[in-house]
Amino acid sequence: MGFARKKIALIGGGQIGQNLAMLAAMKELGDIVVLDIGDFVNPIKGKALDLMEMAPHGNYDANIVGTGDYADIAGADVVIITAGKPRVAGMTREDLLATNIAIIKDVANGIKTHAPKAFCIVVTNPLDAMVYAFYKLTGFPKHQVVGMAGTLDTARWRAFIAMELGVSVSDVAGTVLGGHGPDMVPLPRLTTVGGVPLAEIATKEQIDKLVLRTREAGTEIVKLFGRGSAFFSPAWSAIIMAESFLKDKKRILPGAALCEGEYGINGLFIGVPLMIGAKGIEKIFQIKLTDEENAMLQKTAGVVKNTVAETKL
Repeated sequence: MGFARKKIALIGGGQIGQNLAMLAAMKELGDIVVLDIGDFVNPIKGKALDLMEMAPHGNYDANIVGTGDYADIAGADVVIITAGKPRVAGMTREDLLATNIAIIKDVANGIKTHAPKAFCIVVTNPLDAMVYAFYKLTGFPKHQVVGMAGTLDTARWRAFIAMELGVSVSDVAGTVLGGHGPDMVPLPRLTTVGGVPLAEIATKEQIDKLVLRTREAGTEIVKLFGRGSAFFSPAWSAIIMAESFLKDKKRILPGAALCEGEYGINGLFIGVPLMIGAKGIEKIFQIKLTDEENAMLQKTAGVVKNTVAETKL
């Protein structure tokens, strides 16, 4: 049997899209097609060519192309969707909704037509509503569609803990549940540093500050940028999910999955711990939450429900 390279389709060639392409190439996850529309098609072809010219020093083998034609994503194993307008300072995630719903409709059609078997990772904001819209518009099975957010939120939580305590980020383990926004639910009780519970090495004041910073992490970056939002960390988060699928790594990662009764939540995509393997989302893990943690999760679910209602899907 010959070895066939996997195929990764990236829908949207902006800041996150181009970083996805570079990271996927450097990790040799497969051949890469980056799709954009209108005036963005030629620039994305240029970026793809630039990445091909980086390959000799980057020491990777991958065919990387830019396109404006959905036919070119045919047979993709993984599709990562970043298409949409980014947030700018002063803009809420909800302001983005109407604009990005229109975009996601076209994306859903293109993927449904040309790559109906792909594992789909949605990055577009407002994340919880966009992944729900994409799921509804494609009619794909629930194990095939995931929202990236929890993986990013957990990375931010871990990064801030490492920065605050002056420890290796590799030794910080924890998870963040809920919607991708200021109501997300970091779980300090279940966070450890090299196996040591967080509460034993950080003060309550430190922990409260870290929770707040994690919830506001996206906005902190938006304010610093002035225009646009984070792109390095979201790209790496989506790649981690794609890699777990492509290599059947069975990583346990928080992501927005369709809950049908888990955590008492029904019919919403919300951040929960998942196992991602060759079949896509292979399992949702239900953590026994305290009453306080559960109340916070139900609150974030309420916010997601309201945003989803606005999609009218």
